[in-house]
Amino acid sequence: MHRLFDRSADFPVVEVAGSRLTLPVERHFATLESVQAYVDAVLTMPTIRTRWPRAAVPVAVRARSGQHQADYQRLVAVIAVPLHARNRAWALRELVILHELAHHLADADEEPHGPGFAERLVAVTSAVVGEEAGFLLRTTMWDNGVRIG
Repeated sequence: MHRLFDRSADFPVVEVAGSRLTLPVERHFATLESVQAYVDAVLTMPTIRTRWPRAAVPVAVRARSGQHQADYQRLVAVIAVPLHARNRAWALRELVILHELAHHLADADEEPHGPGFAERLVAVTSAVVGEEAGFLLRTTMWDNGVRIG
């Protein structure tokens, strides 16, 4: 999915599961402050607030010392984002941040990457990035055997 979005600036129309989609532009961030502003804005969206009560809990964003993954820490409501790996700011992108926000919106006893998480990630992506992105994500998950919902 990330590769499709990476190429979408030059090739925005993709064919997925027999449907032609024009991918929306995925946001990329330059600073932790811009990620924080984005997280704050997403959590105040009415569609997010209404569906997931945990959206009312603020999330802080900080740099992560490791380079290979972003991380959500539920007890302190913090998203930790690596700033650079191999001279690339791979984690400073919308899809990564929405993945971590989907963890934040979860119930406390939920399996971290289970069907509920997958469904919520698709719903959040659809609401924030657009229905085309949500469709692409859902289809990619189905094609890879991910249980949704």
